[in-house]
Amino acid sequence: MIATTRSVVSVSGPVLFVAFELGKKAWKLGITSGVGVAPWIQTVASGDWAAVERAIERSRARFGVSATAAVVSCYEAGRDGFWIHRALSGRGIQNRVVDSASIEVNRRRRRAKTDRIDALKLVPTVAQEAARQVSRERTALTREQTRLINQMRGWLATWGTALPRQRPRGWWTTVRDWAGAVLPGAVQERVARAETRIALVAAQIAVLDGQQQMAVAAAAPASAMQRLVQLKGVATTSASVLLDEGLVWRGFRNRRQVGGFLGFAPVPYASGETAHDQGISRAGNNRVQVTTIQLAWSWVQWQPSSALTQWYRTRFGTGKRARRIGIVALARKLLIALWRYATTGVSPAGAVLKAT
Repeated sequence: MIATTRSVVSVSGPVLFVAFELGKKAWKLGITSGVGVAPWIQTVASGDWAAVERAIERSRARFGVSATAAVVSCYEAGRDGFWIHRALSGRGIQNRVVDSASIEVNRRRRRAKTDRIDALKLVPTVAQEAARQVSRERTALTREQTRLINQMRGWLATWGTALPRQRPRGWWTTVRDWAGAVLPGAVQERVARAETRIALVAAQIAVLDGQQQMAVAAAAPASAMQRLVQLKGVATTSASVLLDEGLVWRGFRNRRQVGGFLGFAPVPYASGETAHDQGISRAGNNRVQVTTIQLAWSWVQWQPSSALTQWYRTRFGTGKRARRIGIVALARKLLIALWRYATTGVSPAGAVLKAT
């Protein structure tokens, strides 16, 4: 079951409200009994649930709230994730995870303001949250691999040479500097150690790739995973990221919610008679943004006859800058189409499946 953050408590009855500010070493609790009542601030050690319960019990007496009154809490999910939500729910506290976008911010910064902006925030189950670790670890390892390769490029550039495209075992011993001399021993040793780390990272990526392939093989034929990987241009890794981050389990009800999850949305300002566009917001899931942009480029290459590709080429087909701007718009449309396909089986118009 997926837990939502929607309130089921009526604020007309006696309620104790608790807001958590989570830190690495300490948590601050702002406790009040309602609007207009100054909050009582308590500090407890991080994870000290006995102290949290004592603070709540003392606050009942302080605010004159009965022992049977409901307790409603909230916190912003950051480094700690959702385990705190589960711990609070297990103690009978009705918790809601706060979307960071709903917290008061500096209004001089660009942000959306309209008369109606839909918001949705769901908490993953334990299994869903655990499943995200594979794709997230693979992303981290891939970035580490890229960082090490770029480091080696920089080291060799200082000696007037470049990183070879083909790098057989011991390749650094055959590299020559700008004057045709072999690299100094200390440089060779440094490159050798970097190559060892790259090999380890590559081996770990291969293990995670194997786990993702096994998950695809075990998935039901009509599952969201099987549907996505059948599309040309959609790899197992990309499909895993989208599904692990919540393309399906978040239970989006319409395309606007999917677009909000991705971000890359127009930032409107509409107040009274004033209305204008503030550009594009980059608020959203960063992992999904990166993956969807990569998918968009791949889609243009492998799905040339699809309606999405035809739309992209017609509108942004001229000029390198125009294509780079347009790929963001295509990514948004593509994610919505993939969500619809994963959840309902309605294939993107003109899309081609991989040969079986």
